[in-house]
Amino acid sequence: MEEKKKNGSFVMQAAILAAAGLLTRIIGLIYGVPLTRIIGDLGNGYYAAAYNIYAIILLISSYSIPMAVSKIISAKLVLKEYNNAYRIFICSILYVVIVGGIAAVLTFIFAPYIVDVEQSVPALRIFAPTIFFSGLLSVFRGYMQAYDTMVPTSVSQIVEQVLNAVVSVGAAYILTRPFVEAADPTVLPMYGAAGGAMGTGAGVLAGFAVMLAVYGKRYRSIKEKRQADEKQPDTYKNIFKMILLMVTPVILSTAIYNISTVLDQTVFFKIMGAKHMLKDMAASLYGIYSRKYTVLVNVPIALASAVSSAMIPGISGAYELGNKEDACGRVAQAIRFTMMISIPAAVGMGVLAQPIMELLFPGTSDVAHRLLSVGVVTVVFYGVSTVTNGVLQGIGKVNIPMKHAAVALVVHLIFLVPLLYFTNWKLYAIMASTVVYTVMMCLLNAKAVYKYLGYRQEIKQTFLMPAVAALIMGIVTFLAYHGMYFLVHSITLSLAVSVAVSVIVYFIVLMKVSGFTEEQLMAFPKGRLLVRLARKFKLLRH
Repeated sequence: MEEKKKNGSFVMQAAILAAAGLLTRIIGLIYGVPLTRIIGDLGNGYYAAAYNIYAIILLISSYSIPMAVSKIISAKLVLKEYNNAYRIFICSILYVVIVGGIAAVLTFIFAPYIVDVEQSVPALRIFAPTIFFSGLLSVFRGYMQAYDTMVPTSVSQIVEQVLNAVVSVGAAYILTRPFVEAADPTVLPMYGAAGGAMGTGAGVLAGFAVMLAVYGKRYRSIKEKRQADEKQPDTYKNIFKMILLMVTPVILSTAIYNISTVLDQTVFFKIMGAKHMLKDMAASLYGIYSRKYTVLVNVPIALASAVSSAMIPGISGAYELGNKEDACGRVAQAIRFTMMISIPAAVGMGVLAQPIMELLFPGTSDVAHRLLSVGVVTVVFYGVSTVTNGVLQGIGKVNIPMKHAAVALVVHLIFLVPLLYFTNWKLYAIMASTVVYTVMMCLLNAKAVYKYLGYRQEIKQTFLMPAVAALIMGIVTFLAYHGMYFLVHSITLSLAVSVAVSVIVYFIVLMKVSGFTEEQLMAFPKGRLLVRLARKFKLLRH
């Protein structure tokens, strides 16, 4: 009973973080529409060039802090070492103040030398101070996650994204108004990209304010636990050493895992330039890839990131106590939960790629929806690789994902360079190489998880049954959309109806083919509601 309660709690925490992640991605998607209308594909290209550099610097300096801090502190909390947990928190703050501060200053100074596009420099310089505050925000999120509560992180993410949306669109509009009639066509998108960067900074500050408020509210409870802890705490020197040994591999792993975006951008601009494509044309194309296709695909991928973050404290604690069976149960549940949503999301987005793009980005080129219709397969592979990365980091094997990411990255580049140079695939070459990268990560991580946890992946219930249900759902969704559009000639209404139909069909078919029991359904978020629906339609297995 206790085991079921723990797993149910984990799924609920994962669901809370996943819901927040999906909501923030949807907000990002929504505000991207007016932002694109203000700054255009060229402005999106300038913004993406700056953002990708900012993202990799953030990854190296502080992005992985929540995962690392959560892992280390949760291991201490399992042993009721509250003073050590607090000291780790304080040392982590000092770490990000030093590293994040240095990274922010260097980014601002060397911005003209580290970004490929000159017009992206103002945006990158605006991103610079955000690096510092992101580090502090990350430490507070990691500290709260270690206590197995994802609510503060979720609320701060939503507040962060709302402020990001409002300020991005508002600042872009205000900064571009003086240049509407400018002779130089690059000036308006340049200032628009800078306005978008301001939104990111405003969002981070808002999220940090939320976490400070939560910490202040919980400080008394944390202090009482520390005062009751009579164990001798570790020295700050040993704690710093522990943080460096844990954080450094996680940062390197995450950096390598995500640096492919920056490399894709650099290689794309270099090879397109060698093939005599104008830089502005290349920037516009890359803007379609990064601010339309990637933004849409990242909506369901947010689920995997949420599940990964939510399960690390539990897996770390179980592994620390030598309970591999509990750890394997959590892994199985995390991957299954992720696939139950990622697979139908990929199929649905692939089937509805054209109307989705037309609704969000009217008049966009055919390249955008073709990319989405084929590239959604990465949603599934990113989901598995992200969760298994979290598993390996949760059991302390932080170097393994780093090595796997490095191998996958080399293979990715081996595919990407000739595809870009010898074919006319352009953005499709990046997408195809990314699929290769994610498949490599899945295979390598699966082998390592089996080696260190003895976890053997179950295939039928986790992958095949959701795939069958999603395939049937995809056919019904396609027919529902086109049938509705034939009647009303409205993309919005047709999409709304077809998406509603797809959710219902997927749930019914999945219940039929998977044969869930009432107990299994209760372990999922809104389990009582799912059970009531399953009873009503007589879908439960007895």
